[in-house]
Amino acid sequence: MSGDSFDWHEFLGRWQEEWVPRDDEDEYESEDGGQTVTPLGRPGADEAAIAAAEERLGRRLPPSYREFLSVSDGWHVDQMAGIYQLGGAADIDWFQDPYDMTPMYEENLGDNPREEDVLLAGMWQRALRLETDSDMSYALLDPGDSDQDDEWALYVYKGWGGELPDRYPSFRAYMEAMYRGFHSVRVERPDFENATTRAQDAHVEKARLLALRGRYEEALPLLEEALSFGRPRSAALLTQLRHLPAPQSSQSYGNLVADPRYLPEILPVEAMVPARGEWRLGGDDHWLGMMAARGAARKTVETVLSTMRDGTYRYAPPGAWGRAVAEARESARWGATDAAWRVLRDALPLWEAPGPLLIAPIGLLADPVLGPLITPERGREILATPRAGETGPAPEPVPDLDPPGLAWLTEPAANRWPLDGYRCVWAEGIDPSRLPDLIGEEGAGLSAPTDPGKASWRAPRPHEREGVELWEDRAVVAVGRTAEAWAFAFGGHSCHLNDLFLSPAPAASSSGRAVVVWRDPRRASRGDHPTAFHLSVAERGEEIYALTVRGREVQRSGAIPGALDPERLFRPEDTERDRELRVLEALHTELGLALPRFALTQGRLHTFTTTSWTRAPRSGEGFAYAYIGFGRGDRSRAAGPMRYS
Repeated sequence: MSGDSFDWHEFLGRWQEEWVPRDDEDEYESEDGGQTVTPLGRPGADEAAIAAAEERLGRRLPPSYREFLSVSDGWHVDQMAGIYQLGGAADIDWFQDPYDMTPMYEENLGDNPREEDVLLAGMWQRALRLETDSDMSYALLDPGDSDQDDEWALYVYKGWGGELPDRYPSFRAYMEAMYRGFHSVRVERPDFENATTRAQDAHVEKARLLALRGRYEEALPLLEEALSFGRPRSAALLTQLRHLPAPQSSQSYGNLVADPRYLPEILPVEAMVPARGEWRLGGDDHWLGMMAARGAARKTVETVLSTMRDGTYRYAPPGAWGRAVAEARESARWGATDAAWRVLRDALPLWEAPGPLLIAPIGLLADPVLGPLITPERGREILATPRAGETGPAPEPVPDLDPPGLAWLTEPAANRWPLDGYRCVWAEGIDPSRLPDLIGEEGAGLSAPTDPGKASWRAPRPHEREGVELWEDRAVVAVGRTAEAWAFAFGGHSCHLNDLFLSPAPAASSSGRAVVVWRDPRRASRGDHPTAFHLSVAERGEEIYALTVRGREVQRSGAIPGALDPERLFRPEDTERDRELRVLEALHTELGLALPRFALTQGRLHTFTTTSWTRAPRSGEGFAYAYIGFGRGDRSRAAGPMRYS
């Protein structure tokens, strides 16, 4: 960045012309009692004075600082709680590290320091000190940290703060930042209006319209610059453009939470962090106090936080967009997340802004069912879609996230559960809401949509439930519907597939076919127990065929279709993953079975507790019940019943 390409006369003249005091300071009074404008600078130094300074220092000054001195020999920076006055050519001198900062910074370099850390450690002894009035702060130009234009980096060190110095790539960059700061601290003054404020406000309005037309990438730099000047509205608009591509991040929307036009979209989003239990500073009371300080009614805030925490909050905007949101939620709560997203995507142009400070349906993020659907890619697609009556080209649709079939269950880290076993019941042609009546424990009902993995992992174990026998294996399962119209009940944590196993397929097949699949992986804690796989198919209450494979041992019953013959699927020479993959592909091809990966691993689904997947031991049979704890504060789990001989 060369100082020759920058008009210091225009820049400093504009700064002087726009200067007004902060709210906490007064303008100077003249001898006759009238107010005068504070002179920020001094007449420029001539070439001889600058050359004399360079001779005294033994170095040629960097271009932007040299040009600055020729226009103004010093400047009243007025940086709050920092640098107040920059000296002129005769005032500057080498810093020479009077406080021995160098050893402290060198001690922290370590064995493989970054280049910027090495430069900072050496800066204290090399730097040129510019300020003549400050609050224990120093403006230091470092000749050892220079660029291709011979510009020196400028460091501002606030001795009272205990923080690393702020670095600016050049003197010009520092002065431009100070000019923006001058604007920011005066933005609340009603009389602070000038050509710069009007230009930045125009940029904000232009960015708002660009964002609504889907051209958010063009809007971003306009809003970022306006925010650096502290312009009203820029922060709220920019936060939305940053939040949707980072939906899990924590963002603050300032006083928008108190505006009734924006509260339905903004307040639930603000409540996401405390609702997840991630708010640590002072707990709920501190967060509620923060919202109240921004003008939100405490009772309203408490209600929203409560519904967010118990999962009952529903994003319910008005109009056609609201009807699409309701339709999408109905699809997503049964696992059809791609279909739900397509409904939202098609309806995005119908979204209407409740006021000029909202440019996107940010409230989607807070909905417990629809929020997880907004991935970073989909967040960017929302921003790239024209909406609120504006027009423009539609973006390229983000690809669907759910692969067909079941093969995804074999992928590394395809699910989030601690163990890689799973079991599932499919019932053909029925509404998934009927599954608790068919295979649920007594009184079972569907929960509110929840994280399936957490619901299963946190469920009480048999020894923790009154009236439940230790031999029972009741599973917490996630409920949904596949694209092929199978209702499913899926459990991502499985106990041991043992000889007491009782397939729920007959009970689930009262109206048609039902299929049960159970994969029980090999685990080191079980000694010589091999990986086990079970398949059973029933129709109208009767099991028609079944197979169970444990290592090389195969049990079979009924007329198993050739495509599912265990001799073909479980080849001894194949790896366990190859066998599992072949079985799952065959189940998809032969029976049309599938599972929605996104809903089960990242979404929210209804859950219920099934009847036991094991029967009571008969006379002469025994079982063992293992309880495994993972240490204080960790979850615990029952390994389930295991027959012993």
